Amino acid sequence: MKNSILVVDHLSHRYTTQWAIRDINFEITRSGVLGLLGSNGAGKSTTMNIICGVLSQTEGEVYINGIDLKKHPEQAKMHIGFLPQKPPLHPDLTIDEYLHHCAGLRRMPGSEIRRSVEEAKERCGIAHFSKRLLRNLSGGYQQRVGIAQAIIHSPALVVLDEPTNGLDPNQIVEIRKLIKHIAEDRAVLLSTHILSEVQATCDRINMIEHGHLVFSGSLGEFDNQIIPDTLIAVFAGTPPMEAVGKVDGVRRIVELSGNRLRVYYNNEQPVSHRIIEESVRHKWDMTEINVERSSLDAIFAKLSGKEIVE
Repeated sequence: MKNSILVVDHLSHRYTTQWAIRDINFEITRSGVLGLLGSNGAGKSTTMNIICGVLSQTEGEVYINGIDLKKHPEQAKMHIGFLPQKPPLHPDLTIDEYLHHCAGLRRMPGSEIRRSVEEAKERCGIAHFSKRLLRNLSGGYQQRVGIAQAIIHSPALVVLDEPTNGLDPNQIVEIRKLIKHIAEDRAVLLSTHILSEVQATCDRINMIEHGHLVFSGSLGEFDNQIIPDTLIAVFAGTPPMEAVGKVDGVRRIVELSGNRLRVYYNNEQPVSHRIIEESVRHKWDMTEINVERSSLDAIFAKLSGKEIVE
């Protein structure tokens, strides 16, 4: 625990009679981005608010850099930076004024504030707007200022709640790059319900559904939760749908554009080998065949216990 940035141990919380989360356990031991993934209402916000000290848990413990958050909240919060879904900005302040104000709230020594503000501005790419009022910044730059306030005191853990929500596609790309940049020397916990956000930003994933932790592991492990059961076959000419459909182990065929077929097969059958053999035997002019990886949407649906519509 001494070497852990964050330890969540048997965490549970109940609102009146209903449990919002139940027996959540995970640990962050190194820098990088951990995605806290789940659908709306799954328990992400409850977990995140407890970790940030906004909410007091019903059961369990949270340790930040080895410090018990419930017993020593002020000490523990010194190691946390937090950006809620709506950045806590003061629109009538300039970037410089706002970040100096945030540094003061963090009880940073006066001799360190100026240097820390400059470093945070430089890291977040907002130094050239230092004297601009926050209300006059675009949504993307306001989000950058929000991240700057979260790292102003060089915390070991930065918690981000839906950090790209409401941004345009270009702003989303830039914020994702920034998140990965600041995660080079600290741990980032990113809460989101967007699967593409996880795929583009996170190294590891914790998925919460119905208040329970249903998955914890790397993005690759998450992607391998469902065994592939489809492949794409490409043909030089007209795809022989009926003939491919008769190959042993093939369940059904869907015709796609560009002389391609999506072949659904039984997992236990080596269908790709059989299709290749039949293609050679009957001269189907097949030019390519690839087993499809399971989509993140399908994996999400399986782990959350929901059905996905094709």
